[in-house]
Amino acid sequence: MNIQCLIVDDELELAETTSEYFNMFDVKTAYVTNADDCLNFFQTHSVELILLDINLGQDSGFALCKKLRATTQIPILFISARSSDDDVLIALNIGGDDYIHKPYTLSVLLAKVKAVLKRYGQTQAASQQHAETLAFGDVSIDRDKNRVKVRGQEIALKTMEFKLLCYLAEHKNRIVTKDELFRNVWGDVITGDGTLNVHIRHLREKIEEHPNEPAYIKTIWGTGYMLEDTL
Repeated sequence: MNIQCLIVDDELELAETTSEYFNMFDVKTAYVTNADDCLNFFQTHSVELILLDINLGQDSGFALCKKLRATTQIPILFISARSSDDDVLIALNIGGDDYIHKPYTLSVLLAKVKAVLKRYGQTQAASQQHAETLAFGDVSIDRDKNRVKVRGQEIALKTMEFKLLCYLAEHKNRIVTKDELFRNVWGDVITGDGTLNVHIRHLREKIEEHPNEPAYIKTIWGTGYMLEDTL
């Protein structure tokens, strides 16, 4: 059975309310309240997106995210009342695609979830329709198979990292503003600079020989980024 959005939150009333609201607006949603129920849910359902709380009673959303990332690359959006920079960075570093602070407005959260679902669906469709290969320097991107090779070695990218790299490669050798990336990669303008910066850093760590002195993904201070290909 296919579910568009799975909410994993030990605040039962909030999970129920959010789930009911999403279903009212045609986003097929279910909820669970702990890590074990989440993992069991995947045994009988397919899921397109997860809203994941950090505090799950005796469980940790961080630990659950790591387990999920071993088997799936679907978008994971953390939802939490914890607002420290350390929590945000941990969430994004272990595989989260975004970080949403509680309390949230249901209408705004729904808009973000719909945007992510639309983007994820487009990414999946594009990977099936195009056999196009993008290349720059010693990096090659096979969009048909969602594969990236650096100096002949295949590397693993998360869904958003792959889409971000493809967009930069499609528009290489020109400045791409942050707003352009928010609109065309994340599909909204709500995503913050912190999320983008972490994804850029991850890409540099995976494709650059010297991530702190990048040869490809250059920061254009105050504006955005440029993927430079001099070959």
